[in-house]
Amino acid sequence: MSKHNKKFDADQDFGGFHAGFSVLVGRPNAGKSTLTNALVGQKVAITSAKPQTTRHTIRGIVHREDAQLILVDTPGLHRPRTLLGKRLNDLVADTLSEVDAIGFCLPANEKIGPGDKYIAAQLAAVGRKPIIALVTKTDLVDRQALTEQLLAVAALGREVLGEQGWADIVPVSATDGFQVSTVADVLIGHMPPSPPLYPDGELTDEPEAVMVAELIREAALEGVRDELPHSLAVVVEEILPREGRSEDNPLLDVRVNLYVERPSQKAIIIGKAGSRLREVGTNARKGIEALLGTKIYLDLHVKVAKDWQRDPKQLVKLGF
Repeated sequence: MSKHNKKFDADQDFGGFHAGFSVLVGRPNAGKSTLTNALVGQKVAITSAKPQTTRHTIRGIVHREDAQLILVDTPGLHRPRTLLGKRLNDLVADTLSEVDAIGFCLPANEKIGPGDKYIAAQLAAVGRKPIIALVTKTDLVDRQALTEQLLAVAALGREVLGEQGWADIVPVSATDGFQVSTVADVLIGHMPPSPPLYPDGELTDEPEAVMVAELIREAALEGVRDELPHSLAVVVEEILPREGRSEDNPLLDVRVNLYVERPSQKAIIIGKAGSRLREVGTNARKGIEALLGTKIYLDLHVKVAKDWQRDPKQLVKLGF
């Protein structure tokens, strides 16, 4: 990603324009996706109350008159227990090595734990990248608790990075907008001189099918039991214009397979007499129609792919 700088003459200032890549990392459910959406101003990264719902590095693009900030939203870093977990961590490591700045999300309402320290140590090992500590979810705590968390975060920075600590510490709430633009300012401050890297108005470079899959995945995870997030994969088989429709009344046929690991999970997704799957379709359809800008017919099928998270062949087939 930041390799884009290499092909430009270091002395060029591109009219004062800066552009580059930043990644938001943190343990699962630290507020990374919600913050990405708030920064971009539109829903691009999947958000869910369930940890580990983001599987693809979805880039959100923040456009300013004098800068462009491309945000890469990664899966939460965690100690891997499955082959999928290891692949997700490798994906994060690859991303970290290529970005211009790192935003480390630590929730204001949870004490710093072993997971945060594990990630901080991983970040310190990346070397010579500005790391900005983002204390998220400030709307959930009072001023006293926030002050204590900011001091604890600063201490963690000194512990892993030496006296210089984090490049910056910014408290932020994506929910009520507190300091969201400050986070953008701080990250942009670390971007190199560069021409714009994406056309104006583009909010993400993810293929539409990936974003459609993420919207369906989010709808399917809403309100179901905790064991499901890790076991659900969504594959968009096709998005095709319906034949015989007039130009002023188009319809897209969207065919999608949802894969789970066990028949019991299939039953959870489908629900009694298919009620839950219909609800998933209804909830996902709104977001997909907004994304694609046209009416859709959504055809959802639930299939069992036994233990796919531990099977290299199935991981490849399902896009990991």
